[in-house]
Amino acid sequence: MKDICIIGLGYVGLPTAIIAAKKGNFNILGVDTNKEIVDKTNNGQLHIEESGLETILQETIKSGKLRASVKPNDCDTYIITVPTPFKGDHEPDISYVESATRSIIPLLKNGDLFIIESTSPVGTVDNMAKIIFKERPELKGNIFMAYCPERILPGNVIYELSHNDRTIGGINEASSDKAIEFYSAFVDGNFYKTNTHTAEMCKLVENASRDVNIAFANELSIICDKAGINVYELITLANKHPRVNILQPRCGVGGHCIAVDPYFITYNFPKESKLIATARKVNNYKALWCAEKIKNTILNFKNSHNRIPSVAMMGLAYKPDIDDLRESPAKFIVSNIIQEYNNADIMIVEPNLKSHNIYNLTNYKKAWEKADIVVFLVAHKEFKTLKSQKNKVILDFCHINAI
Repeated sequence: MKDICIIGLGYVGLPTAIIAAKKGNFNILGVDTNKEIVDKTNNGQLHIEESGLETILQETIKSGKLRASVKPNDCDTYIITVPTPFKGDHEPDISYVESATRSIIPLLKNGDLFIIESTSPVGTVDNMAKIIFKERPELKGNIFMAYCPERILPGNVIYELSHNDRTIGGINEASSDKAIEFYSAFVDGNFYKTNTHTAEMCKLVENASRDVNIAFANELSIICDKAGINVYELITLANKHPRVNILQPRCGVGGHCIAVDPYFITYNFPKESKLIATARKVNNYKALWCAEKIKNTILNFKNSHNRIPSVAMMGLAYKPDIDDLRESPAKFIVSNIIQEYNNADIMIVEPNLKSHNIYNLTNYKKAWEKADIVVFLVAHKEFKTLKSQKNKVILDFCHINAI
């Protein structure tokens, strides 16, 4: 396994390619249909924000262990890390996985290893195997196939790619062993063998579980608001119980995993996944609830001061201290408020972005000084340095302790 082809150079594929090239004795070919991403990668430029990763990218490009292309070449191992979005009513769209798989079918040979890392519905590896063996029946029983869900956290991918445990689900034990042989070259965590269906479901269940736990906290925050109770104090006290661990409420749930993966379960098992489906509804509703809370606060200010207030919307990312806006509830809330008050002085703040293709961004200190109403949507570290001012209306949906 000297020549590795990783298809999809996004938040998972590109870091995997870089770390595997750095730590493993591999020649890595990163493939993406976006030529701009390919060109940036070959020039040692990171197209995502990830501290310390660009330096390693430049090292691996310079050494010749990593290069990028718009098309795959003949390799020993092929890894699929393309997106799996939705179509229609949260129906999983695996067309990118299928397209990536079809692109390498002519290149496959006996002894090759095929791995899917993309979050996928249960049975995706089986479906890709059918496609491969229909076109290349001579490969049946002669190639290794496995599913290995990624487990990385944006903002900490270098450590997590190298140290997190991995679940390996092969179509047979030999495939699991072959996949472990590959990952062990650059992953220091433990490996747990299982079958493909269990590995595929494992990825979905991990994030559905987190979604359910967050939904409890978010629902609790809505109840406490109506009851006049400080939800953060309540959770702190409840968590003093030795067997209670309530998470912190947020303005919703975003990101490429928690806000998405549960739908892969609810779509295929609609009658059986009642709790998981309800959690998704609760977390989606929390963003709407926050937007309504902001609108009511603006209206009350307008009525009491006889003018429209200036409002600082603090944060666009889906979690603190990153630039990732995928499925971000903060971004949804900002959009909702701007549509309602398009003539108002709405300042949008995201310190992890230099610019945005839709919103004009404001420096967080300037927005803090100017705003009548400050809405904390994301607990970025910069916001925690702001000094309290009594003349401001504060809406804190992410527990900014410093304010």
